[in-house]
Amino acid sequence: MGEDCLLCRAERVTDWHFEDEECWVADCLVCRTPMVVWRTHGLPDPRREAQLLARLERVAAARYGEEGYWIDLERRRIPDHWHAHARPAGGFFDPASELHGRWG
Repeated sequence: MGEDCLLCRAERVTDWHFEDEECWVADCLVCRTPMVVWRTHGLPDPRREAQLLARLERVAAARYGEEGYWIDLERRRIPDHWHAHARPAGGFFDPASELHGRWG
């Protein structure tokens, strides 16, 4: 675990929706969309990734509806710690984000 990794620190600065021994799901500080974060610093194998995404999809479906989101696997700001965002269908930022009206 990296002391300087924001995802490893897992500070509760936004709403948290789920957590267990493997991961946590909370609103992203930047885009306000639900984000799943693997507690292990690094990248999981495909089987583990599918399990982590299933947790994110449950939260995303509750917020945006069963067909109202898409999964963004690109790790833009922290590329070496696995995480993924559930973005609203047709958009990038959650409607609650200040950035929603500016860039999607």
